[in-house]
Amino acid sequence: MGDTMDGTKQQRRGNTRQRIQDVALELFAEQGYEKTSLREIAEHLDVTKAALYYHFKTKEEIIVSLFADLTQPIEDLIEWGRSQPHTLETKQEIVRRYSAALAGAQPLFRFMQENQATVRELRIGDTFKERMKGLREIIVDPEAEMVDQVRSISALFTLHAGMFVMADLEGDPEKKREAVLEVAVDLVTQAHEGARGRK
Repeated sequence: MGDTMDGTKQQRRGNTRQRIQDVALELFAEQGYEKTSLREIAEHLDVTKAALYYHFKTKEEIIVSLFADLTQPIEDLIEWGRSQPHTLETKQEIVRRYSAALAGAQPLFRFMQENQATVRELRIGDTFKERMKGLREIIVDPEAEMVDQVRSISALFTLHAGMFVMADLEGDPEKKREAVLEVAVDLVTQAHEGARGRK
Protein backbone atom coordinates (compact mmCIF):
# COMPACT_ATOMS: atom_id res chain seq x y z
CA MET A 1 0.00 0.00 0.00
CA GLY A 2 2.91 2.35 0.86
CA ASP A 3 4.04 2.56 -2.74
CA THR A 4 0.76 3.80 -4.13
CA MET A 5 0.58 6.53 -1.49
CA ASP A 6 4.10 7.73 -2.35
CA GLY A 7 3.28 7.52 -6.03
CA THR A 8 0.32 9.81 -5.52
CA LYS A 9 2.49 12.27 -3.61
CA GLN A 10 5.07 12.33 -6.43
CA GLN A 11 2.31 12.84 -8.94
CA ARG A 12 0.87 15.69 -6.90
CA ARG A 13 4.22 17.42 -6.72
CA GLY A 14 4.71 17.44 -10.47
CA ASN A 15 1.37 19.04 -11.19
CA THR A 16 1.22 22.87 -10.95
CA ARG A 17 -2.47 23.00 -10.09
CA GLN A 18 -1.93 20.55 -7.24
CA ARG A 19 1.21 22.33 -6.06
CA ILE A 20 -0.84 25.51 -5.77
CA GLN A 21 -3.49 23.63 -3.75
CA ASP A 22 -0.92 22.06 -1.43
CA VAL A 23 0.98 25.30 -0.76
CA ALA A 24 -2.25 27.26 -0.29
CA LEU A 25 -3.48 24.73 2.26
CA GLU A 26 -0.16 24.90 4.15
CA LEU A 27 -0.34 28.70 4.27
CA PHE A 28 -3.99 28.67 5.31
CA ALA A 29 -3.04 26.32 8.14
CA GLU A 30 -0.05 28.42 9.23
CA GLN A 31 -1.49 31.92 9.17
CA GLY A 32 -5.21 31.51 8.64
CA TYR A 33 -7.37 31.57 5.54
CA GLU A 34 -8.41 35.23 5.89
CA LYS A 35 -4.85 36.50 6.26
CA THR A 36 -3.45 34.62 3.27
CA SER A 37 -3.47 36.39 -0.11
CA LEU A 38 -3.15 34.95 -3.61
CA ARG A 39 0.03 37.01 -3.99
CA GLU A 40 1.60 35.22 -1.03
CA ILE A 41 0.65 31.85 -2.43
CA ALA A 42 2.32 32.82 -5.74
CA GLU A 43 5.45 34.04 -3.94
CA HIS A 44 5.76 30.78 -1.98
CA LEU A 45 5.49 28.80 -5.19
CA ASP A 46 7.89 31.11 -6.95
CA VAL A 47 5.44 31.71 -9.77
CA THR A 48 3.91 34.96 -11.07
CA LYS A 49 0.45 35.95 -9.96
CA ALA A 50 -0.60 35.58 -13.62
CA ALA A 51 0.57 31.95 -13.62
CA LEU A 52 -1.48 31.34 -10.48
CA TYR A 53 -4.44 33.14 -12.04
CA TYR A 54 -4.34 30.77 -14.97
CA HIS A 55 -5.40 28.01 -12.58
CA PHE A 56 -7.38 29.84 -9.88
CA LYS A 57 -8.95 33.30 -9.78
CA THR A 58 -9.71 33.31 -6.03
CA LYS A 59 -8.80 31.61 -2.77
CA GLU A 60 -12.34 30.22 -2.71
CA GLU A 61 -11.69 28.44 -5.99
CA ILE A 62 -8.59 26.83 -4.51
CA ILE A 63 -10.47 25.45 -1.50
CA VAL A 64 -13.47 24.27 -3.49
CA SER A 65 -11.22 22.51 -6.02
CA LEU A 66 -9.16 20.93 -3.23
CA PHE A 67 -12.30 19.69 -1.62
CA ALA A 68 -13.53 18.18 -4.88
CA ASP A 69 -10.17 16.48 -5.58
CA LEU A 70 -9.44 15.15 -2.12
CA THR A 71 -12.93 13.84 -1.47
CA GLN A 72 -13.26 12.23 -4.92
CA PRO A 73 -11.98 8.90 -3.50
CA ILE A 74 -14.94 8.97 -1.07
CA GLU A 75 -17.31 9.52 -3.99
CA ASP A 76 -15.65 6.62 -5.88
CA LEU A 77 -15.94 4.46 -2.78
CA ILE A 78 -19.69 5.10 -2.52
CA GLU A 79 -20.10 4.20 -6.20
CA TRP A 80 -18.12 1.01 -5.66
CA GLY A 81 -20.00 0.12 -2.46
CA ARG A 82 -23.39 0.48 -4.14
CA SER A 83 -22.47 -2.12 -6.71
CA GLN A 84 -21.22 -4.69 -4.16
CA PRO A 85 -23.18 -7.37 -2.31
CA HIS A 86 -24.09 -6.36 1.26
CA THR A 87 -21.59 -8.79 2.78
CA LEU A 88 -19.32 -8.40 5.79
CA GLU A 89 -16.30 -8.37 3.45
CA THR A 90 -17.76 -5.42 1.55
CA LYS A 91 -18.38 -3.45 4.73
CA GLN A 92 -14.90 -4.13 6.08
CA GLU A 93 -13.40 -3.10 2.75
CA ILE A 94 -15.45 0.12 2.79
CA VAL A 95 -14.07 0.96 6.24
CA ARG A 96 -10.51 0.23 5.08
CA ARG A 97 -10.83 2.33 1.93
CA TYR A 98 -12.54 5.15 3.79
CA SER A 99 -9.68 5.18 6.30
CA ALA A 100 -7.20 5.57 3.42
CA ALA A 101 -9.29 8.30 1.77
CA LEU A 102 -9.45 10.26 5.03
CA ALA A 103 -5.71 9.93 5.53
CA GLY A 104 -5.21 11.46 2.07
CA ALA A 105 -7.54 14.35 2.84
CA GLN A 106 -6.33 15.03 6.39
CA PRO A 107 -4.98 18.58 5.80
CA LEU A 108 -8.31 19.51 4.25
CA PHE A 109 -10.30 18.23 7.22
CA ARG A 110 -8.06 20.19 9.54
CA PHE A 111 -8.84 23.26 7.45
CA MET A 112 -12.56 22.53 7.71
CA GLN A 113 -12.32 22.22 11.47
CA GLU A 114 -10.42 25.47 11.88
CA ASN A 115 -12.35 27.56 9.34
CA GLN A 116 -15.94 26.67 9.97
CA ALA A 117 -17.33 30.04 8.87
CA THR A 118 -15.59 29.76 5.48
CA VAL A 119 -16.72 26.17 5.12
CA ARG A 120 -20.32 27.24 5.75
CA GLU A 121 -20.03 30.10 3.27
CA LEU A 122 -18.59 27.93 0.54
CA ARG A 123 -21.17 25.19 1.11
CA ILE A 124 -18.40 22.61 1.46
CA GLY A 125 -20.00 21.13 4.55
CA ASP A 126 -23.19 20.36 2.62
CA THR A 127 -21.31 18.30 0.05
CA PHE A 128 -19.51 16.44 2.79
CA LYS A 129 -22.80 15.69 4.57
CA GLU A 130 -24.17 14.30 1.30
CA ARG A 131 -21.16 12.00 0.96
CA MET A 132 -21.47 10.86 4.57
CA LYS A 133 -25.11 10.04 3.89
CA GLY A 134 -24.10 7.96 0.86
CA LEU A 135 -21.56 6.05 2.96
CA ARG A 136 -24.07 5.48 5.72
CA GLU A 137 -26.55 4.01 3.28
CA ILE A 138 -24.12 1.35 2.08
CA ILE A 139 -22.73 0.41 5.48
CA VAL A 140 -25.91 0.34 7.59
CA ASP A 141 -28.45 -2.48 7.28
CA PRO A 142 -31.81 -0.67 7.47
CA GLU A 143 -33.46 -3.79 8.89
CA ALA A 144 -30.80 -4.21 11.60
CA GLU A 145 -31.63 -3.39 15.21
CA MET A 146 -30.91 0.16 16.32
CA VAL A 147 -27.84 -0.87 18.34
CA ASP A 148 -26.25 -2.43 15.23
CA GLN A 149 -27.13 0.57 13.08
CA VAL A 150 -25.42 2.75 15.67
CA ARG A 151 -22.38 0.44 15.62
CA SER A 152 -22.07 0.82 11.85
CA ILE A 153 -22.35 4.60 11.97
CA SER A 154 -19.91 4.67 14.90
CA ALA A 155 -17.37 2.86 12.72
CA LEU A 156 -17.33 5.90 10.41
CA PHE A 157 -17.15 8.34 13.33
CA THR A 158 -14.32 6.33 14.86
CA LEU A 159 -12.31 7.04 11.73
CA HIS A 160 -13.13 10.76 12.00
CA ALA A 161 -12.17 10.79 15.67
CA GLY A 162 -8.98 9.04 14.64
CA MET A 163 -8.06 12.08 12.59
CA PHE A 164 -8.72 14.74 15.20
CA VAL A 165 -8.98 13.39 18.72
CA MET A 166 -6.27 10.76 18.40
CA ALA A 167 -3.82 13.32 17.05
CA ASP A 168 -3.11 14.26 20.69
CA LEU A 169 -2.37 10.68 21.76
CA GLU A 170 1.28 9.78 22.09
CA GLY A 171 2.56 7.24 19.61
CA ASP A 172 3.49 6.48 16.04
CA PRO A 173 0.90 7.99 13.61
CA GLU A 174 0.82 4.85 11.45
CA LYS A 175 0.25 2.62 14.50
CA LYS A 176 -2.54 4.92 15.64
CA ARG A 177 -4.16 4.76 12.22
CA GLU A 178 -4.00 0.96 12.30
CA ALA A 179 -5.48 0.84 15.80
CA VAL A 180 -8.32 3.19 14.85
CA LEU A 181 -8.99 1.13 11.72
CA GLU A 182 -9.06 -2.08 13.75
CA VAL A 183 -11.70 -0.63 16.10
CA ALA A 184 -13.81 0.58 13.14
CA VAL A 185 -13.61 -2.84 11.46
CA ASP A 186 -14.59 -4.49 14.76
CA LEU A 187 -17.67 -2.27 14.96
CA VAL A 188 -18.98 -3.14 11.48
CA THR A 189 -18.18 -6.81 12.12
CA GLN A 190 -20.17 -6.83 15.37
CA ALA A 191 -23.05 -4.98 13.72
CA HIS A 192 -23.08 -7.42 10.83
CA GLU A 193 -22.96 -10.47 13.07
CA GLY A 194 -25.67 -8.98 15.30
CA ALA A 195 -27.95 -8.59 12.30
CA ARG A 196 -27.19 -12.14 11.12
CA GLY A 197 -27.63 -13.63 14.60
CA ARG A 198 -31.24 -12.55 14.76
CA LYS A 199 -32.27 -14.06 11.42
